[in-house]
Amino acid sequence: MKNNASNRNTSSDSEKGRLERKPFVSRREQQGPDYYDKFQATKKEWEKFITGNTDIDRQVITAEVFDSWVRCQKLGVDPIRIPHHEILAGSDLKKLLGYHASFIDISRPFMQNLHKFLAGSGFLVALYDKDGYVLEVIGDENAVNHARRGEFVVGSLWTEESSGNNNVGTVLRLKKPIQIFAAQHYHRFFHNETDSSAPIYDPEGKLIGGICLTGHYFRATPDTLGMVIAAASAIENEMQTRKAARELQVAYRFQKTVITSIPEALITIDNQGLISLINDNAKKLLFPDENNVVGQPVHKVFGKENHRFLSIIRDYETLTDAEIRIFTRSTGYDYTMTCNTISDADGKTIGKIIILNEIKRAKTMVTKMIGAKAKFSFEDVCGRSPRFLTTLEQARVVSQNSSNVLLLGESGTGKDVFAQAIHNAGDRKNGPYVAINCAAIPRDLITSELFGYSEGAYTGSRRGGNQGKFELADGGTIFLDEIAETPLELQAVLLRVIEDKSIVRIGGSRVRPVDVRIIAATNRDIMGEIRKGTFRKDLYYRLSVFSIHLLPLSERPDDIPLLVDNFVQKHAQYSKRKPCTVSPQVIDAFQQYNWPGNIRELQNVMERMLNFARSDELTADLIPEEIRPTSAGHRLEPIMTSREFERQAIQKMLSNKLKKAEIARKMGISRPTLYRKFREYNIS
Repeated sequence: MKNNASNRNTSSDSEKGRLERKPFVSRREQQGPDYYDKFQATKKEWEKFITGNTDIDRQVITAEVFDSWVRCQKLGVDPIRIPHHEILAGSDLKKLLGYHASFIDISRPFMQNLHKFLAGSGFLVALYDKDGYVLEVIGDENAVNHARRGEFVVGSLWTEESSGNNNVGTVLRLKKPIQIFAAQHYHRFFHNETDSSAPIYDPEGKLIGGICLTGHYFRATPDTLGMVIAAASAIENEMQTRKAARELQVAYRFQKTVITSIPEALITIDNQGLISLINDNAKKLLFPDENNVVGQPVHKVFGKENHRFLSIIRDYETLTDAEIRIFTRSTGYDYTMTCNTISDADGKTIGKIIILNEIKRAKTMVTKMIGAKAKFSFEDVCGRSPRFLTTLEQARVVSQNSSNVLLLGESGTGKDVFAQAIHNAGDRKNGPYVAINCAAIPRDLITSELFGYSEGAYTGSRRGGNQGKFELADGGTIFLDEIAETPLELQAVLLRVIEDKSIVRIGGSRVRPVDVRIIAATNRDIMGEIRKGTFRKDLYYRLSVFSIHLLPLSERPDDIPLLVDNFVQKHAQYSKRKPCTVSPQVIDAFQQYNWPGNIRELQNVMERMLNFARSDELTADLIPEEIRPTSAGHRLEPIMTSREFERQAIQKMLSNKLKKAEIARKMGISRPTLYRKFREYNIS
C-alpha cells in the first residue's frame, strides 16, 4: 500500500502548521554569531536564485549545492510549496524491510552508537536504501516527532524530484558524502535543518544506500559530516567482515564435505610431523580403535613397522599411486599411496597430504574406468536350430560354475558374445570382465599386459608399477581371445598362473593372489596346433575343463531369418526409424550363401543394406555384389543346402583321418547322433 501525500489540499490547517516551521533566529546570542551569519548568508543567496539571479556567491554556496539547485529548478520543484512524499505501508513496507533486513541489522548498532554520542542534541540518525526509501530512524522522541511532521518516516521516499536537494536523494545522485546547511536546501521547508549524509557500498562495490544525520542547523558542525562518514565506513567494514566470515564458513563446509565425501583415506600432516586432519574413511580403515589421533606425531601413530610409509612422507615431495603395505593391529593391508606437499602463499612447505586407497577398491575403480564390464547375456544370443540350442544349453550349464572354458569356432561365430553371456549368468556377474585379444598385442608386450610390472622393471616404466589384466580381473572373468596365438614362453607362465592362482609382476618378487575365471577362445584347430608343437597340451587341458564348439553360420541356415530380424530391430532402435521389412528373395539368397565370415559378415552386410535402403523394404537389388547371384544363376560361393554342407564336412574330416569321437566333438553332437548322420548320408 502506498500513501501519496501530494493528493492532499495544500491549504489545510495541518499543512499550515507544517509551514510554521520558520527558522528561529531572533536570539542571535543563543544560536551563536557564526551560525547566524552563515544562515543569513545562505538565505540571501537562496533568495537571489529563486528570483532568477544566478550570480551566486560560490564561497557561500558550494558547487554541489548550486548544481543541485539547478537540477531542482529543471525538475520543476516548487521551493515554497510544502513537499509531500510517497510512504509505503502494509505489505509493501513489510516487503521492503524484509528485503533489507540484513542491511538494517548490520547498520543498527552503528546508528545507535552515533545517536548515543549525540544524545540530547536533537539530531536524528536515519538509514536509507539505494532507491531513497527510509529504512530505519533513530533519535530522541522530540526529534522523531519533528521528523514525522515532515514525513521523514520509515517507508517514505526521498528524492530531489519530491523534496529538492536533501540528505537522501542528493547523496544517491552524487554517490559521495555531502552536508547541506540550512538555506542551502532548495526547499524553504528545510531551511531550519542541516543534513550530513554518506553513501554505503556493499563488499562488491555496489551502492546499497546511505546513512544520514539531520538536526537544527545551529547545532551542526563540520564534525557531524565526519561522524556520518565514519559510521558509513564502519558499516561497510562490518559487511565485509560478515561476508568474509560467511565465505570462510562456506569454504569450511565445502572442505568438510569434500573431505568426508572422498572415498579414500585422507591424512594431513603439518611440518612438525603432527597429524592435523583425518577423514572418516581414514579413521575407519586405519584407526578404528583410536578415539583421536589428530595432534599426535605421525611416527608414533604408525610405528616402526610402517617404516616405508614414514620414509615416503619424509623423503618424497610428490608421489602418485605407489603400492604400499600398511600394518594396523599386526595385520598388513595393501594400499595405493599418493603424497603431495602443501605450501603457503610464499611457496613454503607447511605440511603434506596423504591419500590411501585400498588395492581391492582401486582395482574395482580401474575396471569401471576401462569399461571392464560384460554387456551381453544369453537373451542377446539369437538362434532356434536344434544344434544351436544344444550349444546354448551347454553354455548355460557351464555358466553356473567357475571352471575354465574353451570356446572353439570360426571367426565371427560369436565367441565373444558367448563369453560375456557366460560371465553375466554366473556368480561372478558383479565382478570385472576383462577381455584381451592375444593376437593384437606384440609378443614382447603381452606378458606385461597380462601380468603387470613392478616399479623400475625397465626403462620408462611407470612409478609404482602397473597392474596387469589378471589383477584387474580379480574376482571376475578374463576373456583370452585368440589364445592359440600366444608364444610358448607365455603359455608356460599362464599355466603356472592357472595352477597357483597367483601372479608375480615382471621385475617383482611379490606373489599376488588372483581369483579369476578364464574363458579362452580360438578359431584355430587347437588339436592341430598341439600336434605341431605350437600350443602346449597341458595348457589345453587346464583351459578346456569345458569345451564348447560354436557352429558356423553355414551349418545353421534356419537361424538366418531370426538373425536378420534382430539386426533390423537393432538398427531401427539405433537410427530411431521404423523397422524395415525384408523380402523373401533376400532371405533365400542369404540362406544359400555360405557366410565364410559367419555372423559378423551377415551383420556387416545387413548394416550396409539398411543404410542404402530408400524404402521400408530390403530388396534383392541391395544385396552386395559378392554374394549376389550371377547371370548364370551361380553364386561366388557354391550353393548347397545345410544337409549337403554337413555331409561334405563329415567326409572331409574322415579323409583327414579324424577319429569319430573327435568329429562328434567338433560338430557339438554325441557319437550316437553322428552314427545316425552316417546312415542318413550313406557315409560308410
